[in-house]
Amino acid sequence: MPADLRSLMAEPSFRLTPLAAADDAALDAPLRWAHNSDLPDPTPWLEPGGLLLTDGAPFLPPHNAPVDDYVERLVALGVRALGVSVGILLERVPPELVTACDRLGMPLIEVSRQTPFMGLIKAVSDATAADERARLERSLLAQRRVARAALRPDGLSAILRELERALETWVALFDASGALVLVPETTGIPAALDEPVREAVAAALAGRRAAAARVSLGGVGEVTLQTLGQHGTLRGVLAVGISNGPFDRARQDLVDSVIALASISLEQSSTLDSARRRLRSGILELLAAGDTDVAGDTVKHLWGRLPPAPLRVARLDVRDSEQTLDSHPLIPALEVLAEKRPGALFFAQQGDHVVAVYTDGDDAGLFAAAAPHRPTGGVSSRVGWDQIAAALGEARRAQERASARQPIVFFDELAGSGILGHLEQTRAHDVARRMLLPLDDDPELRRMLEVWLEHNGSWGTAAGALGIHRHTLRHRVDGAAHRLGLDLDTFGGRSELWNALRLTAE
Repeated sequence: MPADLRSLMAEPSFRLTPLAAADDAALDAPLRWAHNSDLPDPTPWLEPGGLLLTDGAPFLPPHNAPVDDYVERLVALGVRALGVSVGILLERVPPELVTACDRLGMPLIEVSRQTPFMGLIKAVSDATAADERARLERSLLAQRRVARAALRPDGLSAILRELERALETWVALFDASGALVLVPETTGIPAALDEPVREAVAAALAGRRAAAARVSLGGVGEVTLQTLGQHGTLRGVLAVGISNGPFDRARQDLVDSVIALASISLEQSSTLDSARRRLRSGILELLAAGDTDVAGDTVKHLWGRLPPAPLRVARLDVRDSEQTLDSHPLIPALEVLAEKRPGALFFAQQGDHVVAVYTDGDDAGLFAAAAPHRPTGGVSSRVGWDQIAAALGEARRAQERASARQPIVFFDELAGSGILGHLEQTRAHDVARRMLLPLDDDPELRRMLEVWLEHNGSWGTAAGALGIHRHTLRHRVDGAAHRLGLDLDTFGGRSELWNALRLTAE
């Protein structure tokens, strides 16, 4: 352990006497250095955390340093204690210095004439060197344990347990979706920190950039966050609690070693991830072709059973100019969900889209995992495994209607709105608008046509509703038929005009 005032005062040969502000906290504070100086202001050459020694020259002519200013500068710098030798230049420590140290909280120690400053300086230096050497040895031992842990079958979990043991604090690993990875025999995140830690992890993953940061958690604690993986393809976040101030170099080196090992482990699996993605895509093609038995057997050997029918098929699009779908965090998020709930979800990439197949009514997990990535998509109606090809088409048509206001569209909604509702969302209104261009200069004629069709082409009833003679109405309708190029004496012509009028209605 490093030296402190208590250990120095316990050494009889040093003959040290506390005079001011020597409470337990001051006595036990570690000393990083000890140094003597007779300058009236030594602070430009000092660092925080040490013991300053003087024989009193700063307070005598020609310096005559004001004791209040002298002590205030030491306190502002973070000097741990002041030692003043007596019997050389001073017969006793000036009372005003004792008063100033008491008032400002600076521990003041009287040093006997028989005590050489060099002895104190060497004692602090030796203790500091021994502490650094012990820290280095502990760090090397911990790193060897971490390296051995990496060779175990549960390598990543074993690494985290060793890191927690070595740092004597809590350690947590979050996957690419922001979910906590449960590691047996670890302390776990303290309850008071759980929510703020999860929020900080979500923010780190949203940045999609490899980074390390120290985060203050609203006054309840601090944590260091280190992303795992490469820029644009984050695999997760390592969170390490900070309870006793910043990590020293040895502890930080250990954390860096764990991060490197974990990152290498995760990156080495990228080739396997790519193969799994291609295999999933191939299985989806088998399902679409109706070869459910072969696809089901393959999935069973690799991931477990397929979801039980009745099913829905979702087609999701995550448009992002910065990265391809292969590197998008939605994929590992779905991987995590599929691993947590075997048999509840099958997903695969299909071109630039993600296709997910799940049991009807079990979509909460899928859309909760996808929500942070803001996808647009479409969902098919209820189908069986022999209808996957049709369901893919329904999901695609529903996705085409998705928008920022309604990012996820269910095909059931299209069916519920009828054929006209479907046409309304497939840009058919543009065709209808061009078809009715000859009527743009005569809104009154358009209104006549609408009323006439609403009355099933009855001349008398429609004319009465419009307040005109039926011959006038017939003359105007015939003129409209000529301008539009439609035969309005037929059901087909009237149906086409009715749909066009409905599609372009204000």
